[in-house]
Amino acid sequence: MDTDPGNDTNSWLVWHDLDNAAVGMPQIHANLSKNSSIPSVHGGALWADNVNYRLFLFGGEFYSDNPTTSSMMSYDIWYDQWDDFGPPAAGIQRVSYGASTSVMERGEGYYYGGYLSNASMPDWNGPPRATSNLVRYKMDGNLWTKLAGPDDIRRAEGVMTFIPASDGGMLVYFGGVQDPDRNGTMIPQPMDQIFIYDIISNKWHVQEANGTIPEHRRKFCAGAVWSKDRSSYNIYLNAGLGFGGPGFDDVYVLSLPSFTWIKIYPLDRNGTGQYPSHSLSCNIVNEGSQMLTIGGSFPNDSTCDYEQVWGVHNVDLGNRIKGNFQKVWAEYIPTLFGYKVPGLVTSVIGGTKDGSATKMTPDAGFADHDIGILLGMKAVFPARTRANDGRTAPATGTVSKTPGSKSGPSGGAIIGIAVGGSVVLLSLLVGLWLLIRKRKRKPNAQPVAPTEPLVPTPHILPFSPYHSTQSPDSGQYMSPRTREGDGEVPVHNRDWRSASASSPPSEMDGQDLRIAELDVEN
Repeated sequence: MDTDPGNDTNSWLVWHDLDNAAVGMPQIHANLSKNSSIPSVHGGALWADNVNYRLFLFGGEFYSDNPTTSSMMSYDIWYDQWDDFGPPAAGIQRVSYGASTSVMERGEGYYYGGYLSNASMPDWNGPPRATSNLVRYKMDGNLWTKLAGPDDIRRAEGVMTFIPASDGGMLVYFGGVQDPDRNGTMIPQPMDQIFIYDIISNKWHVQEANGTIPEHRRKFCAGAVWSKDRSSYNIYLNAGLGFGGPGFDDVYVLSLPSFTWIKIYPLDRNGTGQYPSHSLSCNIVNEGSQMLTIGGSFPNDSTCDYEQVWGVHNVDLGNRIKGNFQKVWAEYIPTLFGYKVPGLVTSVIGGTKDGSATKMTPDAGFADHDIGILLGMKAVFPARTRANDGRTAPATGTVSKTPGSKSGPSGGAIIGIAVGGSVVLLSLLVGLWLLIRKRKRKPNAQPVAPTEPLVPTPHILPFSPYHSTQSPDSGQYMSPRTREGDGEVPVHNRDWRSASASSPPSEMDGQDLRIAELDVEN
């Protein structure tokens, strides 16, 4: 790979087996269906539905070709096939590099901001333009809603996470870029300005954060976890592209409801670490014990980032894998579950590893009294019912892991799926999303030639999507990413990899103003 360090399009649909960490990280597989009719994009969203066993691909930019479709595609995890759900409702435009998150408890996907461009929309003319709206997709019923953002400022390249606070959950957004004059001139979105959206009341709030504020950044990633008693919600941030310079190699925690930024890596120096990166994904796994960071671009280097594990790294969220939390990076432990608040966080917000935080307000108080009330509530979600879509659950079973196996993720496996996009060295996957801890085995079926078009089927959802069955930009390079431990670990011990770890992906043979709420059912 080092002999050909160029950019190529990743056309695979891949997943990680969280029960298998033989090389120190979850084993990657690329044996799921994705033929040429399914777009390979970057900067899109992949919303997860763990009740109906589906993934929904929304937005994103086509890597090299002009946009070929406006439809939202859905991957059927049970049957390893793609369904065409048609274009979104009127007024919902295909965007890229916005902030997205899934709320599986509610069966909803959200997307805030992002760019409109001729790389994401078939009929777009003119330069890229950021947007200011929040899009909601209800998976139970295929309902699209365009909602107002916190203001009419266009934004992109930030992050949004979900926390189970208030009556029905809240969304938290920060970072990225903004276009306050609405003229295409993008400036940094301040990292101490935190936007929170209350889902039930459909109301935005803004709060100023305190603590060790991260430098302005975009194209970073973050994941949210919370203490057992929900006295603190802790959002872990990693990496990002700066405004001048190569970017960042660091980890921060934004703790709510105190809105306190806490730097947890690196601690032996001011500023950032030695391996800045951006355009990666953060994936909370195993009930909040760990966060897998996957893919990304490394501006300072031209060599592959840990090709043995295909660019996957692990953040020890609760300081449970090693005793010294000054080095947050660790090998992945499949049997470690549950979040514990680490000492570097409790030393600031009070409490214990299980909760009981004592710092419950920002330093200057809440900008709005309602913010404190909402964050003090614990959301309760009714159980969702699987859609009556004519699909029946495949029989369960143990899937063989032999090299020639065509089976997908087995029971006990979690899925991290990448749907195309720009990748480097055909090894590091940009933008993987994690879905569920269990998946039923798919039935044995004859593979269909890759050129098979999308064809209608009578048994899909009531709103009649179509399906296609099985068939086999940042422009930067990847770098080595051996994590340093703030000087306490000898150089020859910094690499967590097994000396014999050299495992390729297995089973590769498969080869502008506020807008009123508008619900539209297709």
